[in-house]
Amino acid sequence: MKKTDLRRLTTEQPNRSSRNLDLRSALEIARIMNREDRKVPAAVKRALPQIAQAIEAVAQAISSGGRLIYAGAGSSGRMAALDATECPPTFNLDPKIIQYMMAGGEKALSAASEISEDSRAAGERDMAKRRPTRRDVVVGIAASGRTPYTIAALEYARKRGAKTVALTSNHETPLAAAADIAIVVAVGPEVLSGSTRMKAGTAQKMVLNMLSTGAMARLGYIYGNQMAHVNPRNEKLRERGLGIIEALAHVNRQQAERALKNCGNSVPVTLVSLLAKVDPKIAQQHLQETAGNVRRAVASAQESGR
Repeated sequence: MKKTDLRRLTTEQPNRSSRNLDLRSALEIARIMNREDRKVPAAVKRALPQIAQAIEAVAQAISSGGRLIYAGAGSSGRMAALDATECPPTFNLDPKIIQYMMAGGEKALSAASEISEDSRAAGERDMAKRRPTRRDVVVGIAASGRTPYTIAALEYARKRGAKTVALTSNHETPLAAAADIAIVVAVGPEVLSGSTRMKAGTAQKMVLNMLSTGAMARLGYIYGNQMAHVNPRNEKLRERGLGIIEALAHVNRQQAERALKNCGNSVPVTLVSLLAKVDPKIAQQHLQETAGNVRRAVASAQESGR
């Protein structure tokens, strides 16, 4: 693969707004960074059509028994890990459904292992272990768009039939060329030249939030704007689950607690049972028939009871 001249990448260019940053006061530094950060949502907005395509692809993959697999290195890989690991408690998903691949492995999450990102062989090897198929969606994340590890992982997945998505902050990159869908969030030069953990990293977090949350909404794991599948495994999540039941089913706290207990501590089963006014076992059955889509399960249960 032809090497990319980093100096030609927008994310590597000097930022005129932050010249002489080391001579500024703390408040001036904060103001400069804040002004630059305001550019991120606008850059994400320009990529919304491609983000929407990726959301639909992810929803289709998961509904067909496939997976969403993130691949990245350095800061990009850590953003991927953050999104992937937060989905199981938020949506009560099997951790295998949304996964991440990190150059350098798990240890690179807490200790820099940037040398790992230069290995195409490692990218192919790590992706091969995931055994991607045409049912999967693989998202390669690299602000520069030229990280060998991530490109190789995406190319391998595409050859195996997986739908591929690139998330980058530069136009016309090898990563984008390796993808079926290219999400380019052009945030411009960083306040600290080349430090893409800043605006580019913020953009990545925003887009990954959209991909996973958007797909879950399309799949019906969200009811309205509530976490209808939240897993009440600890006190905070139990309180959240009870609050969701109270709000959506219009019951009081005591009723919510009793219903949740009767429904095996399952928030979605409780919601379907209360909203459709059916027995928990019937609610569970309709949830299984609708692949966990709470709104469709409620409608199905109501229709069956007529």
